[in-house]
Amino acid sequence: MHSPAATPAGVAVRARHSGRPALRPTALAVRAALAYAALGAVPFLGNAWAQSAPSPTSDTATTTMAPVTVTGAATQGDVLPPTYGGGQVAKGGRLGVLGEQDAANVPFSVTSFTSKLIEDQQAKSLGDVLRNDSSVQVTKGYGNDAQLFVIRGFALNGDDISYGGLYGVMPRQIISTQGVERVELFKGPSAFLNGVPPGGSGIGGMVNIEPKRAGDDPLTRVGLDYSSSSQVGVSADVARRFGASNQFGIRVNALQREGDVGIGDQGNRMTFGSVGLDYRGDRLRASLDFGYQKQRTSEGRPMVRVKSGFDVPDVPSARHDYAQPWTYSETENTFGMAKAEYDITDNWTAFAGFGMNHANEFGSYSTMNVNGSGDSSSTRMDVPYRSDTFGLMTGVRGKFDTGPIKHSVTVAFSSNYLKKRSAYILSSSFATNLYDTPEVAAPTTFPYKGGSMSDPGVTARSRMSGTSVSDTMSFLDDRILFTAGIRHQDLTTTNYNYDGSTQSSYDRSANSPVFGLVYKPVEHLSLYANHIEGLQQGDTAPNTSNTPGRILPPGESKQNEAGVKLDMDTYGASLAVFQIEKDVGLLDSNNNFSPAGRQRNRGVELNVFGEPMRGVRLLSGITFIDPKLTNTADDTQGNKAPGVPKYTAILGGEWDMPWLNGLTLQGRVNHAGTQYLDAANTQKLKPYTTLDLGVRYGMKVASHNVVWRLGVDNVFNKAYWSSAWGGYLTQGDPRTTKLSVSFDF
Repeated sequence: MHSPAATPAGVAVRARHSGRPALRPTALAVRAALAYAALGAVPFLGNAWAQSAPSPTSDTATTTMAPVTVTGAATQGDVLPPTYGGGQVAKGGRLGVLGEQDAANVPFSVTSFTSKLIEDQQAKSLGDVLRNDSSVQVTKGYGNDAQLFVIRGFALNGDDISYGGLYGVMPRQIISTQGVERVELFKGPSAFLNGVPPGGSGIGGMVNIEPKRAGDDPLTRVGLDYSSSSQVGVSADVARRFGASNQFGIRVNALQREGDVGIGDQGNRMTFGSVGLDYRGDRLRASLDFGYQKQRTSEGRPMVRVKSGFDVPDVPSARHDYAQPWTYSETENTFGMAKAEYDITDNWTAFAGFGMNHANEFGSYSTMNVNGSGDSSSTRMDVPYRSDTFGLMTGVRGKFDTGPIKHSVTVAFSSNYLKKRSAYILSSSFATNLYDTPEVAAPTTFPYKGGSMSDPGVTARSRMSGTSVSDTMSFLDDRILFTAGIRHQDLTTTNYNYDGSTQSSYDRSANSPVFGLVYKPVEHLSLYANHIEGLQQGDTAPNTSNTPGRILPPGESKQNEAGVKLDMDTYGASLAVFQIEKDVGLLDSNNNFSPAGRQRNRGVELNVFGEPMRGVRLLSGITFIDPKLTNTADDTQGNKAPGVPKYTAILGGEWDMPWLNGLTLQGRVNHAGTQYLDAANTQKLKPYTTLDLGVRYGMKVASHNVVWRLGVDNVFNKAYWSSAWGGYLTQGDPRTTKLSVSFDF
């Protein structure tokens, strides 16, 4: 653990009862805040200027992070799609082997959030970004502070977030947004497009992250942020291009953030750094990315398990931390990626990419097992975890005509390899309480053990590979587009006991088809439908099960979807109906994790985004899901699958105030309906509603662009259970105040 920085005079830092050093604001951060406050300021010249020139209030990201237009003969290279009005949502995203695509031309649901949205909302993690989509729940996974995303009612864990289209690169637990240019959300099974995810999730959807690249204009940006109760961060973003035609680029991002959050005695520390190099020539485009991230959470508020036969307990106060003082989670990730594209001819492009990630994690956890009144029997569980992941993708894309029919063909191969090392020690149980939580001395005797804590052995190996072929045919001046493809997938998984012996082994292969149709009856409107199938690794048992880390047998998933997309240039909307089925594993009352039949989710989604009128931006949606358990061997047949709200709604927007140039008001209402905690449907969560408000103001300081941002999440400090995913209760965050300033040199 790093020693705490010296605390500047006048800055109060609350002492922590745990005996560990408090996570305090850095002296550098506070001095920077005072320097910014001392500078004089004049307002921008108004929102009209902001729409057409570099401005921190509206189009900073568009100016400094604009998609690269390749000069010379290369015209079909991977170029980021343009944005809707306001620059917060893009008009398409990366579809795996198909590359970056316009959403209006593909038969899939795609939503892409930009770096501008990340900055405007002060989004610190990937979860903060994905909360803008009503089809996504952000909860916890692995029994610790890791973020897990539930898309269309199915889990997407951190192992299965792709980076530039490659799996096996990004940190797996909490992902910082500091080096992120786009967060691209694809809904539905994605095995055909991206290959089989190494972690076995992603059936309801996948997320791809595009790294930042140097734009044509130099960028030097320094940021300072504060959030309650005492968390301070300092960041830097520097970009330059070199060469006779600016063909070489470099983008460097760095972040240090630490301090206490608004939950009781919980403290977080984040260190992040990345370097992105790229080359853009007439026919060759190449990039090289390196990154490092280290995250520590101390006394993180744990997930809660309710004992069988008891009702869901009342929610503790919003700020109450029922963690023990000795609990913590620390993750460290080193990652890198190399990619290249080469235009063989004007119509044919070869591409290849390779990435890897090394994760080193350790945590001391204590999940609560409570009855209806909050009395708990808890244990201490220490888990070291190490993993090495490798991802590879290569192929060729081409275009040709056969009479009146245009073809866009892709042939690709992808492969992922994941090796896990883990061990554990588990104490006997001790008594505590959800509402009046006593400090319990850390247990030091561990009757249950597995593996070597200092040198964990291999517990699982997984290899996923596949070859895909697809053709998108267009007719009648691109008014009709039909996509057909097939992917042959091979999946091999071996689980090992802690003594090194083989526990189980699975070797499966399958041919997974995809069909999709887009019809454009009039300008701005697209009708679409798709059928996707996939083979994926089985669910993984959580740390709190009797077989932590065990991977269930592979299973197949299927999706049928139809919908409508509206693209009015400055704003857009989408409506989709879908059905997804997959094999699922559930944790029973005896902590056994095993196959439990299939889960069938039927749903409807409606989304609105962009700038329908000048100065007014919307980012709203509502999702209804009917999750049903089928083919079960017990009386849960036909029950609602646990952890999936009946509906989720988001009403978000921004307004540029016309009488005060440079000032923008922000607001978002979040609402979730009821959901079940257990497969028997006897334990039920209440619906909840929260309100987020914010304001930002752009100004000039000595000819430099400066943007101030103030936000308050959960304004009324609502206490609520936000998720029941995986059979665990996760409590929502309390009221959190966020303040930041960015300064462009």
